[in-house]
Amino acid sequence: MSDALMPETLYCYHCGKHHPKEAMRQIATRTGKRWRCIKSIEASRSNHAAREAFGREKTANNQSYRETILRRMANPELQTLYR
Repeated sequence: MSDALMPETLYCYHCGKHHPKEAMRQIATRTGKRWRCIKSIEASRSNHAAREAFGREKTANNQSYRETILRRMANPELQTLYR
C-alpha cells in the first residue's frame, strides 16, 4: 500500500497503542512533550470508578500480551505460527 493511502499514526505512551494522528494530543510531561490519545485523556478526567475501570482494562490487555509472549518463548514451534 502506498504511504498516501495509509493514515499517519502516532504511539500513545499512556495506553501503548498506535492511533490516527487526529485522535491524539501532545501533552507536556516532566520529561518533555509526549503524544496521548484523546480516549485516555478523557478517561483521566472522569470519576474515580471510571478511571479504575480504564486501568483494569489496560492491565488485562498488558497481562494478556505478556502471557502470549511467554507462551511463544516456551514453545518455539508456535513462533512460526504468528509471523
